[in-house]
Amino acid sequence: MGKSKTKNQKKSRLNANHVAEEVFGTAPHSFVFHRGQVGKNVGQLVEDMRRVMEPFTAESLKVRKKNVLKDFVAMAGPLGVTHFMIFTKTPSSVNMRLARLPKGPMLHFRVTKYSLIRDVVSSLKRHRMHEQQFTHHPLLVLNNFGSDGMQVKLMATMFQNMFPSINVHKVALNTIKRCVLLNYDPVSQEIEFRHYSLKVVPVGMSRGVKKLMQEKFPNMSKFEDISELLMKGANLSESEAEQDGDHNITELPQVYSGRGNMASQQSAVRLTEIGPRMTMQLVKIEEGMGEGNILYHAVIAKTDEELQEILIRKEAQMKEKQERKKKQEQNIAERNALREENRQRSLAGMKRKRPAEEEVDPEVEDPGNQDNRPPVVESDDEAEYYRQAVGEEPDEDMFPVVKRRQRPERSSEVPFKKRKPFSDDKRKNASGSKSPQDSGPRGKPGMKKFAAGGKSFGKGSPGGKKFREMNEDNKFGGRKFGGAGSSKFKGKPQSGGSRKGAGGGKRQGFKQKKGRS
Repeated sequence: MGKSKTKNQKKSRLNANHVAEEVFGTAPHSFVFHRGQVGKNVGQLVEDMRRVMEPFTAESLKVRKKNVLKDFVAMAGPLGVTHFMIFTKTPSSVNMRLARLPKGPMLHFRVTKYSLIRDVVSSLKRHRMHEQQFTHHPLLVLNNFGSDGMQVKLMATMFQNMFPSINVHKVALNTIKRCVLLNYDPVSQEIEFRHYSLKVVPVGMSRGVKKLMQEKFPNMSKFEDISELLMKGANLSESEAEQDGDHNITELPQVYSGRGNMASQQSAVRLTEIGPRMTMQLVKIEEGMGEGNILYHAVIAKTDEELQEILIRKEAQMKEKQERKKKQEQNIAERNALREENRQRSLAGMKRKRPAEEEVDPEVEDPGNQDNRPPVVESDDEAEYYRQAVGEEPDEDMFPVVKRRQRPERSSEVPFKKRKPFSDDKRKNASGSKSPQDSGPRGKPGMKKFAAGGKSFGKGSPGGKKFREMNEDNKFGGRKFGGAGSSKFKGKPQSGGSRKGAGGGKRQGFKQKKGRS
């Protein structure tokens, strides 16, 4: 097991974390993204600019087509983002916008020329770039931004606020590994953007000694003595001879990383460009997040009268917008009031209806029977047909009584409607077959006729009269017809008689009744 940390180590670690949180919280943060279709090269330029702004930028910011600028502004507040760098592309040029959150201003630039990191690195014979350089923010250098003009001063302030400020008395030299240079040309009004890797090497010694102090030891197989390397510097390439002078030699106040860089010793500062590279030109400065007044425009110049007219027109638009919003709120309030009034009216109607429902006797078994009419029991179709055909009431046990749904009772004054038997000419249709009305289920004889000897026994027909007389006199062996369920007469069966009754089959429930002996 490793050694546990002491109390002083834990305390120093907490203090360091606290200081780091304060530094991180006070440093400006940025979003670098594009809007619209920009193409592959401009998309790569966006990625390269994120590398420049590290570590205080969103490295993996995802941008979708449906996102608008308001979405980024809404997310910038909780994340502590202070600046936006937005790239867009038109058919004629590539544009860049720098915005200060949350209330602006916004600077519009036209990118006339640019080179990517891979282009810059491929043009160098030796480049110096590693991941440790991007753990700290770069050092910002502004050149020629002291000229007169409100727009130049505003640009300088914008660029300064994009990077953390440096206290020269407390800064650690080992944290400075990169440099961003912005050079303004007053004649052409263009800004040159460069990104460099910074390296410090000791001076005042021969090239052989410098070679020995480097990590890679030189090849000394061809030397007879080490003095040849130290004095003559043999077998060293001409590219290793640096052109140092007063322009890049300084005395280090602190120990810097690298062999030979000691405090109070002279060392040379060398810059190696690592990209990207841009040439920009300011187009205009706008208030707010792209929605305010134009403070400066490089192409269009307007007089004071035109500016005043624009201000009056914008004030009128703002006033009209406020009136329209006020009217909408008033309409919404009226609609809500009307809805509440209708709701109260409905509740009042429901309260009036509820006492009327409570007055009804709850002991009533059938609340749907409002007329208090007794349930009516209808007889089956067989019993009704028996009454019409025979003219007498059937016996109690002849037909089973089935309860049906409640129907109003018929008045005694209204007689039963007689069913007219079909005549012989209506029995057959055009094809010569029996009509569906005359036939029962499955082609059996219908209920309306009792076929015996080919004659109809309707109520008004002679056959029906004879049938009744025969039944009354009990001429057939003392056996009374118990309806159409009787299959045979006691005497000689009638020719063409049906074996089943007028009910049309066994379904009708006919029963035979034995006659008295």
